[in-house]
Amino acid sequence: MSELFEGIPEFVCKELVLKNKNKAAIAYIDGLIDKVIINRDIIRPLLYEEWDDQHLFESAVSMGTVKKNRNWREIEQAILSGKTVLFVDGISYVLVLETQGWPQRSIKEPQVETSIKSAHQGFTETANQNIAMIRRYIPSTELKVKTCTVGKRGQVSISILYIADVVNKNALQEVEKRVKKINVDTILNTGELEGFIEDDPYTPFPQLSMTERPDTAASHLLQGKVAIIVDRSPGVLVGPMTFTSFFQTTDDYSIRWLVSSFVRMLRFVGAIIAIFAPALYIALISFHYEVIPLRLLLSIAESRERVPLPPLIEALIMELVLEMLREAGIRLPSPIGQTIGVVGGIVIGQAAVQAGIVSNIMVIVVAMTAISSFILPNLELGAGIRLIRFPLMLLASAFGMVGIVAGIMTLVIHLLALESLGMPYSAPISPLRLSDMKDTFVRLPVWLQKKRPESVGPQQLKKQDMKIRREEEAE
Repeated sequence: MSELFEGIPEFVCKELVLKNKNKAAIAYIDGLIDKVIINRDIIRPLLYEEWDDQHLFESAVSMGTVKKNRNWREIEQAILSGKTVLFVDGISYVLVLETQGWPQRSIKEPQVETSIKSAHQGFTETANQNIAMIRRYIPSTELKVKTCTVGKRGQVSISILYIADVVNKNALQEVEKRVKKINVDTILNTGELEGFIEDDPYTPFPQLSMTERPDTAASHLLQGKVAIIVDRSPGVLVGPMTFTSFFQTTDDYSIRWLVSSFVRMLRFVGAIIAIFAPALYIALISFHYEVIPLRLLLSIAESRERVPLPPLIEALIMELVLEMLREAGIRLPSPIGQTIGVVGGIVIGQAAVQAGIVSNIMVIVVAMTAISSFILPNLELGAGIRLIRFPLMLLASAFGMVGIVAGIMTLVIHLLALESLGMPYSAPISPLRLSDMKDTFVRLPVWLQKKRPESVGPQQLKKQDMKIRREEEAE
């Protein structure tokens, strides 16, 4: 063992003389184990307590999980993962003991998926803790967990969660098949795993949802979806997903349905503005200015009088500056980043107008685009939508409204062709699922949503059978 772990100074191999005068040794990685557990539950019982048969020495170790092992490769991986290995002279196997004790982050409020009325706890970097948080929301024996390891140099544990009598079996089998095919050195985070198992790596749209909230993951599981947890990563992947499901948030179900429906429709409108506003501005100014009302056209002409650049270059400059400010705000510390985003946008926009580089109308269009993109609840969807508007701007500059229509048709065809774990990405619009429309563009009252989404393909479609007081009185 010492030769195997040569060059690893934190490796510890400690020899012991047991109560029956037999020799033993324990091996572990310092920093990955809990020394209190080792001293209390391993060393002390073996040195000071009586036990009769050396072949039953494992009974003296007061540990919850004790496994025998003879495979040196598995023993090596056990030590590297924070477990302690116990060798005893004359015994042909070793005991692998659960003694992990590395520093862990406490449960905190999610940084991105903040909520007003829902739970204020998020996932951590420990898989077992994340599974426990989900199990608190679904305390059922039907909530199953399948665990596998991935990685040649650094093995990482991947847990697949599902509700056995609800889950879409085809999606579950697809996840298992794709995870088993992964053959890499290691996986460092959930984003890397998503890249290996997603259906189409070339689309700007996310096909799996990553959440940092246990209540959100539990909600998806109850619909018949699959959750994937990567150890050492605080994000949980959920699938299969549809395009419209990325516009839903946890707070949608904790506020009144009328308010929730209004906010959700606002998100769809925001997505349309974020995609098409710059392209529409370029097309109208360059080709179709005759459809603009005369007074507005005069105002636009006056604001562009000193601007030497064509609308496309003007729009590209402002959009790229906006993306730079957004990225700077993310990378800088929180107080400074927020200041950079607000002050930088105001200062640069005002200076650009005064210098005659861009027009006032262009600043307004870019501001509307930015605000509309901020409405989107999913970061990956927002990034994809921001990316789409650049080719649309080029099409609008070259062909006007014809280019925008061609871009819309291409976008729609692309969405219709996408799949998520083998399920249609454009559902419940195509294929049409009228029952799923109760929780798509609007959210109807929960007592009307008696079925799980058909677009997910759950085994049990019916999720509730209850009547509200008005229905009971009518009977």
